[in-house]
Amino acid sequence: MSRIVSLLASSTEIVCALGQAKNLVGISHECDYPAEITHLPVCTETKFITDGTSYQIDQRIKAILQEGLSVYRVLADRLDKLRPDVIITQTQCEICAVSLKDVESAVCELIASQPQIVALQCGCLNDFWNDIRKIARVLNIKERGEQLISALQSEMRSVSQRVSDLERRPLVACIEWIEPLMAAGNWMPELVKMAGGVNCFGETGRHSPFLDWKDLLAADPEIILVAPCGFDISKTRQEMIHLQSRDGWNKLSAVRNGRVYLADGNQYFNRPGPRLLDSLQILAEIFHPQRFSFGRRGSGWINFGNG
Repeated sequence: MSRIVSLLASSTEIVCALGQAKNLVGISHECDYPAEITHLPVCTETKFITDGTSYQIDQRIKAILQEGLSVYRVLADRLDKLRPDVIITQTQCEICAVSLKDVESAVCELIASQPQIVALQCGCLNDFWNDIRKIARVLNIKERGEQLISALQSEMRSVSQRVSDLERRPLVACIEWIEPLMAAGNWMPELVKMAGGVNCFGETGRHSPFLDWKDLLAADPEIILVAPCGFDISKTRQEMIHLQSRDGWNKLSAVRNGRVYLADGNQYFNRPGPRLLDSLQILAEIFHPQRFSFGRRGSGWINFGNG
């Protein structure tokens, strides 16, 4: 029976979905779901203050990275005491979570155990399925991994099939950061398409790109979804003033027609875990309310209207 430390919120959710929550002995400072794991020892911490506006957070992170330093710290002493057999980390983004090099450095300091390091790298839905397989293989539950993948894929297909007959799909802009302005990349373009929308910015499998304001104005999307990385709906609502105050905001079709939406990016869209299914369902509800009702409104997303 493996003793697992998960240093990613998304991998913690994968481990739990695989029925292995009982084997988790440590988590990251960002792991907050499901509730049954929140009592576990936290093995990472940030090197910057996470309060403040999107601009202030961006500046703090850039200042650390310019010094050639990591944004997060792995608590090696705590890992040592936990004696893990498996540590799950990532190589996708050093801003989103602890990096592989941070974990490898910490493991070099471990005395009591020689854990196997599993490094995930999710840039698209296919990578997500492979990450589930990777974790399941290391934990010797390959069949359970395939069952989870099959169940999630089946639910996702049921959504995409219900929009397959659409003659017209709304043009959608997904905002992942407000200052500086960034569009959503990675798996988000796939989810937008599956939910019956046409994605304006960002490419599948590629990091979220910076977005020029004039390009957003030129695209004039019918729907704007704002789901900043790490922000809940309340925090995102506070940040909306930075978009509303820009020249041309009120002229955008999405704004004029009351189709600006805020979503919980922290819990859903920014985490490549099993709740990507929930993220897809949220998009489907927003894009096509006449066809979908999954009960996510109010908790996963709200209609910001025209502000």
